[in-house]
Amino acid sequence: MTTLTTRWYALAALALCTLAVGLDGTALSVALPTLAGDLGASTSDLQWFTTSYLLVLAAALLPAGMLGDRFGRKRFLLGALALFGLASAACAYASTTGQLIAARSVLGLASAVIMALMGAVVTVLFDERERPRALAVWVTANALGVPLGPLLGGWLLDHFHWGSVFLINLPLVVAGLIAVAAWVPESHGDRGRGSDPAGILLVAAGLVAVTYGIIEAGERGWGDGRTRLIIASGVLSLIVLVFWQRRAATPLIDLALFRNRAFTGGTLFATIAGFAFFGLLFALPQLFQAAGGQDAFGTGLRLLPVIGGLVVGARIAGTLAGRLGVRVVIAAGLALMAAGLFAGALTSAASPYGYVAFWITLTGIGLGFTMPSSMNAALGALTPERSGVGNGLIQALRQVGSAIGVAVLGMILNSGYRSAVGTAGLPERAADAVRDSAASGVAVAGQLGDPALLASVRAAFVSGMDLSLLVAGAVAAAGAVLALIIMPAHGTGSTPVVLAESEA
Repeated sequence: MTTLTTRWYALAALALCTLAVGLDGTALSVALPTLAGDLGASTSDLQWFTTSYLLVLAAALLPAGMLGDRFGRKRFLLGALALFGLASAACAYASTTGQLIAARSVLGLASAVIMALMGAVVTVLFDERERPRALAVWVTANALGVPLGPLLGGWLLDHFHWGSVFLINLPLVVAGLIAVAAWVPESHGDRGRGSDPAGILLVAAGLVAVTYGIIEAGERGWGDGRTRLIIASGVLSLIVLVFWQRRAATPLIDLALFRNRAFTGGTLFATIAGFAFFGLLFALPQLFQAAGGQDAFGTGLRLLPVIGGLVVGARIAGTLAGRLGVRVVIAAGLALMAAGLFAGALTSAASPYGYVAFWITLTGIGLGFTMPSSMNAALGALTPERSGVGNGLIQALRQVGSAIGVAVLGMILNSGYRSAVGTAGLPERAADAVRDSAASGVAVAGQLGDPALLASVRAAFVSGMDLSLLVAGAVAAAGAVLALIIMPAHGTGSTPVVLAESEA
């Protein structure tokens, strides 16, 4: 049995792994304009730099958890970290768009293993009493990538080649490899359990199709026939998966987990929080850059209150959960998120940053209440033997929820912007560019030297953002009500689900 000190050292190692994954996506977003110029990347190429990563991640999360359960979680974590480092170096030195897309796909595979197994290792290392604090550290490390990515990425792009935004992963990877090797104990699940090839194929096909369809919906709109067909095929694959899992001799997913209110509720509310939070993160960088005229570094600085709120919220929630129960803490967290988002919906183009900092801090506090508590409830329902694939399932659902949040809230924001921005009197080509995005609108206004157009673009963007924040707030408020209905009244309610012999 590892000592408490060693377990916290192990958690620090896992936090380094999480931070590396979190930094990667946000740093890439800062580098996209530079990549368009230096690699001659088209708009489609820029989309695939992100899409290739997300699709491989979606396909690999559950199989990664299953393989870690069978063959050793520490072994797979070390392999995934090494692969993440190699793929980061390949991204940094890619000379064509095809090479970068391929390297990003490998990064998605490595990230899937890291994400699927870290929660499983936390479940094994920490008991129900210690786990909320451990998860708060994990969630905070993941969220730190939000401001640090633009901060580090923006500074590196100002001083070095664009490949440096990928090379910042390497020190974290090296430190993570050493720390995981030294402090994380090896753990296994049921090594005698058979595999489920049909289940793996169905879940990969379903999650890839749903994720890709949602990404396409963000670009083409939800009315596009091709987009709806892709999403429908993914949903059909997942429906077939459910029927197959009821009949498979050794199913990939323990459907009995969903009979546990703590697992179902914890997973649902973590997904709702991700929906609202990632929709917010889609809007904030544009608010600071397009509407506020900030560069990447300034944007990162202005995102720091979200992290401060998250840290404070997670610390308070850990104390309150023992007194009031996880149901009250999750409901309060979602209510705080809703309050912050509704306050954000009152933002205008003339609002000072102090007001924005207030409501994003409040939203961060709500996230700190909700995410660690929800994850603790869901992970507590997993047996150590199946914690890898169980955590993979939780992460997959969170990933889909985040993608839906970006697509739906992004569509609402863009629709609101396009309906409000003024393009009267502009040449058709310039008007199309203005309607395309707020960033393009700001660029056109600068080229034309038109302060009235610039003011219209900024006001229209904020108007569209306010609409998206209203929807996100409504989803969070509905989640707060559902938490009071679904979650167990006392404790976490997270008694691990153990399958009967006939099910196993």
